[in-house]
Amino acid sequence: MGTFVNCVDEAFQSPNGKAFIGFITAGDPDADSTVKFILEMERAGADLVEIGIPFSDPTAEGVVIQDANIRSLRNGMTTDGVFDVVRRVRERSQLPLAFMTYLNPVFHYGYDRFFAKCEELKVGAIIIPDLPYEEKEEVTGPADEHHVHVISMVAPTSEERIRTIASEAEGFIYVVSSMGVTGVRSEIKTDLASIVESIRKATDTPCAIGFGISTPEQAGKMAGISDGAIVGSAIVRIVEKYGTEAAPYLYDYVKSMKEAVANAR
Repeated sequence: MGTFVNCVDEAFQSPNGKAFIGFITAGDPDADSTVKFILEMERAGADLVEIGIPFSDPTAEGVVIQDANIRSLRNGMTTDGVFDVVRRVRERSQLPLAFMTYLNPVFHYGYDRFFAKCEELKVGAIIIPDLPYEEKEEVTGPADEHHVHVISMVAPTSEERIRTIASEAEGFIYVVSSMGVTGVRSEIKTDLASIVESIRKATDTPCAIGFGISTPEQAGKMAGISDGAIVGSAIVRIVEKYGTEAAPYLYDYVKSMKEAVANAR
């Protein structure tokens, strides 16, 4: 890969090495708002933003993000529309960005064409929840050619499988806090410390915990265990509530979450 530096690798370079990662669904409520919200999240301290490419059957998502996908698709958002959102963000920011979507939109767009666009716009990673680990090579081949990390997801499972997945991971590892779909949870009961310990034995690749995190206390606790916290549904809920006027509310929320992560030890 020569001297190419993937921007995702820069997300974990804060003083304590921990990242706050926010998620937003592209096109909810519209493309202009998505551009504004991403820039506002950066201003509030987000180290990386995951941009959801809407899909009609988002099987890993809870009702909050499912509804955001439906709103976005009804508004006419397409994969090309998402790339245009990123192009507009890139005119003003070099914030580390990743896509989150499902295999179907990437497959239908064409792997090489999709990842070539990612490289052009410096989208450094993609998260595909319905891509089985055993079948990931059909995606990692063309992604690697364009310097895009395919993010590995680790769920509460056997230590042996965790180590196998972690040993081949790149960019960062997405640790799923609990089984089931995304969504806000009042309590996270999974033994995440032992999952992270298994990952650390296999790789130096950073790992961040997602699914169910909504409060600064939860974010700080998860970042204390791992290398960062990922928040989606709680952010999408703010967008759902305030629509095109959500920017100042997103700023305040992301700022409070980033501060909790920055103070985690």
